[in-house]
Amino acid sequence: MEIERKFTVKQLPEHLESYAHSEIMQAYLCTNPVMRIRKNGDTYTFTYKGSGMMMREEYNLPLTAEAFTHLLPKADGHIIRKTRYLIPLAEDGLTAELDIFESPKQLIMAEVEFPDEKKALSFTPPAWFDEDVTNNPAYHNSRMSEESEITP
Repeated sequence: MEIERKFTVKQLPEHLESYAHSEIMQAYLCTNPVMRIRKNGDTYTFTYKGSGMMMREEYNLPLTAEAFTHLLPKADGHIIRKTRYLIPLAEDGLTAELDIFESPKQLIMAEVEFPDEKKALSFTPPAWFDEDVTNNPAYHNSRMSEESEITP
């Protein structure tokens, strides 16, 4: 089970380059249900996501580089490219995953994953977070891969 909240970002944290980060490329083989392939550095995964907004089923399986390369041309829509920064938050050892999207559109978002629904609902976002877009399907990566522009 994946439990996460998503936010737009008012401003980037200071010293962004000091945080661990990686280049991510992901493509969607299907968006209903979500079936995604991802390259994160030298790691390749196949992901299935069930329906839902803040809480939904998620299964990740390892892929080889060869399997990723074979499946990539089968993707529907746009391939998403983004840089992900892992930024520790003071609250309960949580981490913000700050994504700076390069394509299919320029966008900056932050996601926080939680161990349970209670922590997700009681979370107080840091000052650099902006609007909570958790329940806005336009901000799901799978939806963004289908559209050329976000229309919240």
